[in-house]
Amino acid sequence: MEFKDYYQTLGVKRDVDQKEIKRAYRKLARKYHPDLNKAADAEARFKEVGEAYDVLKDPEKRAAYDQLGANWQSGQQFNPPPDWDAGFEFTGSGFEGDFNQRGSADSGFNTQGAGAGAHSDFFESLFGQAFRRSSQTDSQNTSQNRSSNDFQANQSNDHHAKVIIDLDDSFKGATKTFSLRMPTLDPQGQMQTIERVLKVSIPKGVKSGQHIRLSGQAQSNTKGGAAGDLYLEVEFKTHPFYRVDGRDLYYDLPITPWESALGAKIKVPTPKGSVELKIPAGSSYGRQLRLKEQGIPGKPAGHLTVVLQVVQPAADTEKAKALYQQMADTLAFNPRQHLPV
Repeated sequence: MEFKDYYQTLGVKRDVDQKEIKRAYRKLARKYHPDLNKAADAEARFKEVGEAYDVLKDPEKRAAYDQLGANWQSGQQFNPPPDWDAGFEFTGSGFEGDFNQRGSADSGFNTQGAGAGAHSDFFESLFGQAFRRSSQTDSQNTSQNRSSNDFQANQSNDHHAKVIIDLDDSFKGATKTFSLRMPTLDPQGQMQTIERVLKVSIPKGVKSGQHIRLSGQAQSNTKGGAAGDLYLEVEFKTHPFYRVDGRDLYYDLPITPWESALGAKIKVPTPKGSVELKIPAGSSYGRQLRLKEQGIPGKPAGHLTVVLQVVQPAADTEKAKALYQQMADTLAFNPRQHLPV
């Protein structure tokens, strides 16, 4: 996937104010609008200009995009860094794409009939997936509940942010301190970021993707308006041992060929401490052994699945080579006997 320099697309510097971004967009939208420009590449350029404006006109999208830095060049191969969007506080239910037509009322002319165009893969990788949040799914209150009417009345003032925690925090519960950054505009239309620090209670058994609701912790968008709720979407840091799927954990356990063939008892780590696992004789590569309720706590608790990984020792000494040759001479084993060759 290629990186897109939206500032370059609009022909503006990275530190311009929102008014200059709007002026640049209007000029280019008129220049490349398919009703006014019959060049072969006009439609494609028009879509590119619209996508760039869709990002840069929005302080939240623009601040998130700017976090990627100015070191990327258009056309370079790009993949979003892991959890690149963590720590941003944004309004509403997320950065869902809202540029559904080729063009905008901001362009100064009617765009009806100009046709529809999808966002690029680059846009979707940043704003079509990473910033789509739901304040309705798996939310947990960490403060006094509001009435349903209060909740509905203040949804427009709700804020969202993604935070990263350790897997161990879910097993024990924890109190964590998070620094959140909220992009906004100053009176002159220049981008600025408001930072604040929150101390948050992480409930035991919280899952990746779950939302912790902090009642009344969102800053009000209007003077005199009631503060909305802040929803923190939880994600886990990459763990050196475990893969996480809901409440279930998966662990790849390396074993020797003789432990696979003859069976063995092996100590394996779990988040609650090490346990002795029985490897049945004749276990093959990829076999899964489940440790019940050793996953993330809950009702019901998750499980820990141990995935066997048979590791072949290297024939890097004369003695090792002799042992392999002895096996070749002694064992009547041909894993390819079923092939029609």
